[in-house]
Amino acid sequence: QVRLVESGGGLVQPGGSLRLSCVVSGSSISTYAMAWYRQVPGKQRAFVVSITSNGGTNYATSVKGRFTISRDNAENTVYLQMNNLKPDDTAVYYCNRAPSPLLTWGQGTQVTVSS
Repeated sequence: QVRLVESGGGLVQPGGSLRLSCVVSGSSISTYAMAWYRQVPGKQRAFVVSITSNGGTNYATSVKGRFTISRDNAENTVYLQMNNLKPDDTAVYYCNRAPSPLLTWGQGTQVTVSS
């Protein structure tokens, strides 16, 4: 069974940075495109950024230039470096496959941007 475990969230002031990690167990991610998604209460989960097996990336307009996705296939881990965070980035962040999130969702990691 494939399991997704996200971590690295927390409370940060506007303009601050966080680095999220997503460790995948039960299956190699080396041939998968992976993505980060986020969800705020009362809204649907939204796409943030994806990375192909070859390292190609696609960013939502709202995070372009501030967020960077990367992957370490040897560690079966996907990362999300988030810089210049804004209050609108507050959400629970999840990782999953792309373009369709076919895996069972993990618990996510809460990111709160507030002064």
